[in-house]
Amino acid sequence: MTSKHKHLIVRAETKKTPKSQSWCHRWLTELVQKIEMKICQGPITTYVDMPGNKGLTGLVIIETSHIALHCWDEMYPGLLQLDVYTCSELNPEIIFEELKQFEPTKLEYKFIDRENDLTEIKLDK
Repeated sequence: MTSKHKHLIVRAETKKTPKSQSWCHRWLTELVQKIEMKICQGPITTYVDMPGNKGLTGLVIIETSHIALHCWDEMYPGLLQLDVYTCSELNPEIIFEELKQFEPTKLEYKFIDRENDLTEIKLDK
């Protein structure tokens, strides 16, 4: 296999910000399947209850790297940050489709090819 080094970074302000660790575990597991990757370890999830930093965090180690999700639910809209890094091909449209369930009011992303440089990949969105 030739390494591809694709990295998707997402920041979304959301109306429906997730709070449940069990939901996060299931969502990360299903996302790995949908992007046709394989879990090596996890998901690991936790809810931080510290004022000013309340929110959900989930991490899954995949065969080709990792997926990390961080959500802050104290404010409205909430904030969701997602990081998907893989040493193989990645179709970001699958991830954007999954993010619709959170009803984003604002969604920003960078899709980067890290194989030789940090080259941004432009998508038709």
